[in-house]
Amino acid sequence: MEITTVGLDLAKRVFQVHAIGGSGEVVVRKTLRRAQMIPYFAGLERCLVGIEACGTSHYWAREIGKLGHEVRLMPPAYVKPYVKRGKTDASDAEAICEAVRRPTMRSRSSPRSNRRRWGCTGHATCSSSSAHSWST
Repeated sequence: MEITTVGLDLAKRVFQVHAIGGSGEVVVRKTLRRAQMIPYFAGLERCLVGIEACGTSHYWAREIGKLGHEVRLMPPAYVKPYVKRGKTDASDAEAICEAVRRPTMRSRSSPRSNRRRWGCTGHATCSSSSAHSWST
């Protein structure tokens, strides 16, 4: 099956992947360790990857984006309504995958790609939260 959208729940040591195909069917539910992340995404065809914004999300967004995937970061408050059952890594990854597919979801591309798109050179204002706000 072809994977079109991936929801990725980040943690310290173990990462949860939830991937769906073009018709919305679940293709992959998988747990990855840190060392498996880059090889796994390098083996995938280009797709949309949703990540809940957190401390390490910008790093992983840049690394996965370098592999050609479209990465979108979403605020945790916007993902929470899509959690269907208890708070587990698997249910969070599923909720992220669901949320990133919504056309009205506010998200942000990886920071480095935003800077290139906006012509920023890394000056001080680029690092402030007001310089690059969430897109709609």
